[in-house]
Amino acid sequence: MTVLSFFKSTVFLLVFMLIACGQNKNKTESQSQKIAGDTVKNVVVGANRTETYLPILKNKNVGIVANQTSVFVKKDGYTHLVDSLLSLDVAIKKVFAPEHGFRGRADAGEAVKDGVDTQTALPITSLYGKNRKPSQEQLDGLDIVLFDIQDVGVRFYTYIATLQLVMEACAEKGIPIIVLDRPNPNGHYIDGPTMEAAHTGFLGMNEIPLVYGMTIGEYAQMVNGEGWLTSGLKADLTVIPLENWTHETEYGLPIRPSPNLPNDVAINLYPSLGLLEGTNINAGRGTEFQFQRYGASFLDSTVYGFSYVPKPNFGSKHPKEEGKTCYGRDLSQHPKMKEVSVRWIIDAYQNALNGSTVFNTNGFTKHAGTSTLQQQIEAGLSEGQIKATWQTDLNRFKKIREKYLIYP
Repeated sequence: MTVLSFFKSTVFLLVFMLIACGQNKNKTESQSQKIAGDTVKNVVVGANRTETYLPILKNKNVGIVANQTSVFVKKDGYTHLVDSLLSLDVAIKKVFAPEHGFRGRADAGEAVKDGVDTQTALPITSLYGKNRKPSQEQLDGLDIVLFDIQDVGVRFYTYIATLQLVMEACAEKGIPIIVLDRPNPNGHYIDGPTMEAAHTGFLGMNEIPLVYGMTIGEYAQMVNGEGWLTSGLKADLTVIPLENWTHETEYGLPIRPSPNLPNDVAINLYPSLGLLEGTNINAGRGTEFQFQRYGASFLDSTVYGFSYVPKPNFGSKHPKEEGKTCYGRDLSQHPKMKEVSVRWIIDAYQNALNGSTVFNTNGFTKHAGTSTLQQQIEAGLSEGQIKATWQTDLNRFKKIREKYLIYP
């Protein structure tokens, strides 16, 4: 099977959206399933390469780590991978849900509860509630685990942390894990500050750059190869690779990967504007332009000609600066980025009526992976000076990364 055809016409794109929405049985989930952009002709995602992994699943009790992006692509739209595999008589016994939940509706940071999927009656075990790593008891009765989640290639995007913890749990239980690979929309570059060991956590478990330029399948191989699982464990890992994709392939995601990444522009700006999550600046949550604008009520209104008011909406029940007029910048028409930029954080800091109101220091350090970046901004360093301090670590990482690449 091939991935969705590239539609050059706006009319054809609208037709496709109608088809895709028709595939969605649960109408209340239409926002979480919103089309984000066109996919690339001929790219085949791992989920579609059933000939490579269905034989492995035969006569096995299967657990699957999945969300709303775990889809089987068809010529006339797509179906959820769970539904597709059940129709192929794969014995799926349990679903594990990451941040935002199985159907992708929970706010960022909101606890996800265990439950039952109303469409399939499968039990759902949350990996973003009481525990973020499957317990050995939760893996009981499973012979193999499938992992299929769309990543966006940014260290603090929590799905790679979930991947590592699932790999670790499977290694401890002696259960094989299969990763169905998907394109990384930010896979065309490596940049940003590198996580420091002192600050590792769920927003960055390993000493990697903010943008690491790897698919989730390549990253899984790195986790295994670099010995990042506890006690020197190695997962019994199989990666089902993409076909017809390279790190330079333009690829728009067919489904928003999380509630506040609605389109390709937001996904591309997320590595840079996502750093604002560790500040008191609003990064577009509570609007329809998440991670495509930023602002705050305490930024100097005489400097900015753009303003907006965040309000509760899908994916953000209580956005920062809720109900306040935020002064800032609109980046919704910004050209595609090939680097991490800190110029917008610098801009906000320099134009805050009280600079001390900008940073939530603990949160910013967790997102940046280092306390140095805040110190550099407060000391008045330019973006160029700051980025120069990243280069030694970036060069070191690039050499390690080369060992695990599947695609040119």
